[in-house]
Amino acid sequence: MNKQESEYDVLVIGTGASGMSAAVTAAWQGLKVLVVDKASVFGGTTARSGGWLWIPGTSLAKEQGVNEAPGAARAYLQHEATTHFDAARVDAFLENGPKAFDFFTENTCVQFDMPPVFPDYHAEAPGGQPGGRSMVTRPFDGRELGERIALLAPPVPELTVFGMMLGSGKELWHFLRAFKSLESFWYVAKRFGGHLLDVVRYGRGMTLTNGNALAGRLAKAAVDLNVPVWLNSPVKSLIVEGDAIVGANVVQDGKSREIRVRRGVVLACGGFPYDVARRKQLFPHAPTGHEHFTPSPALNTGDGLRLGESVGGWVDPTIPNAAAWCPTSVTKRKDGSEGVMPHFIDRAKPGAIAVTPKGRRFTNEALSYHDFIQDLVKACKGLPEVTCWLICDHKHLREYGLGAVAPFPLPIGKHLKNGYLKKGNSLQELAQAIGVPYVALQEEVEAFNRDAAQGVDTKFGKGSTAYNRFQGDSLVTPNPCMAPVRQGPYYAIKIVVGEIGTFAGLLTDESCQVLTQDRQPVRGLYAVGNDAASIMGGNYPGAGITLGPALTFGYVVGNALVNQTRRPAAEVVQFAAPRQRVHA
Repeated sequence: MNKQESEYDVLVIGTGASGMSAAVTAAWQGLKVLVVDKASVFGGTTARSGGWLWIPGTSLAKEQGVNEAPGAARAYLQHEATTHFDAARVDAFLENGPKAFDFFTENTCVQFDMPPVFPDYHAEAPGGQPGGRSMVTRPFDGRELGERIALLAPPVPELTVFGMMLGSGKELWHFLRAFKSLESFWYVAKRFGGHLLDVVRYGRGMTLTNGNALAGRLAKAAVDLNVPVWLNSPVKSLIVEGDAIVGANVVQDGKSREIRVRRGVVLACGGFPYDVARRKQLFPHAPTGHEHFTPSPALNTGDGLRLGESVGGWVDPTIPNAAAWCPTSVTKRKDGSEGVMPHFIDRAKPGAIAVTPKGRRFTNEALSYHDFIQDLVKACKGLPEVTCWLICDHKHLREYGLGAVAPFPLPIGKHLKNGYLKKGNSLQELAQAIGVPYVALQEEVEAFNRDAAQGVDTKFGKGSTAYNRFQGDSLVTPNPCMAPVRQGPYYAIKIVVGEIGTFAGLLTDESCQVLTQDRQPVRGLYAVGNDAASIMGGNYPGAGITLGPALTFGYVVGNALVNQTRRPAAEVVQFAAPRQRVHA
């Protein structure tokens, strides 16, 4: 490779939403961009995610009649971020989020849909909203990627049905009601039929939904702009000249290559979910770093953070929550390997309760996954393990499923056989099977059942907030999150602590430039996505608070790289004319 071939305007490290949005934004305005990833597939954590984005004030929200009061979103984020509220970065997010949305939807194949109502997780807090901020990526036909579809990272297997990705929202609603509604039955039948045909023809389903759709759409946008993406290409070190980052040493095809950049390097490596040493440092529930279970890609080992630190960047260890906590359960796959199942919505369904090893309920089960885990950690203080049991009766299990156990008509035998699902014909048998005190469990179930009859959880308020009710079952009254636990046999799944992304990241300014601990810029180095400290201050305000800022700050850094003038005057080139809109 000669010098000219190894020079680019921008090097982006990582193929998730933040990295690809930065690459697309910069390339659309004429910059020469290279994207590298050490994985053999593209999409990162994004491809495994729900594909939701939290961005206040978009044109899509306004089209649906949602016009926020001035300052409401900022007040909400200030309430959520508390001690780690970064006014400059929050303002940059709120100003550029709607612009990023318009840029991608008007100029690329990246498109979104917004449900009529998806409340903020703390909608009752100052500045909270009952809807209009969370949107989901529109399903995408994988055939649009051509042969590159084989390189798209697959979704989490535990979140698929026979390998089929289920879209969040209405599609999931139809699947839960397939045997209650003729309309839903036909919807599911057609969806299954199309999926099976795709598997026969292409070896996999081609209707991409959720995070797989977002990763696929961003990849297609990059393809349309001729952005090269090198897979199996880890970055070993950054190149420093004077006081600036001018490139990186990349291993491609087993050979070390020096990549020089004229504008900057963007770190978008996905945070540190598999960095055991940093987990030990920052996760209170993981004293050795191993007491943690994550559905994130195993190659997300904190490379971006270490690269940033190697040139003076700083990771703030004081953030209240170092990750977006999520209750998870460890499943057994057919090949004998273990999978990690995130529990997003099953806890909110009527008739599900959670108890600690002492047999006691400890929180409102319908809270957001992040809040649920915070309460679990507090409840298990002093115990040997931070864990709980999610419990339901037979009626609930067959109607809604639980964790990786699908509802009727799919069988449950394999889950019982491998020990993932525990069973007891009576509460006493279940208590014995899971090792909790029977008397305590019986008292909790009886109290919950008395409350369920009235539709009011007097102990923890399950079903008392807009978000609780949204995740429940609207057909159940008077409380969509409350139903008695009384129809044996009874079942339980062990819940452990996981996350869906890390929050503690490199300190950056409002243009995403990496900063030292004393807030001095590291010239030529930028960080986005989970490699940058979350603007949420360690809290989780609503669905999509990782991907919303990822797309937004990818757009921000792309524009910052276009506008900065580090390139010597003699090397300045004219930007290409803006590309024409690419329709979905």
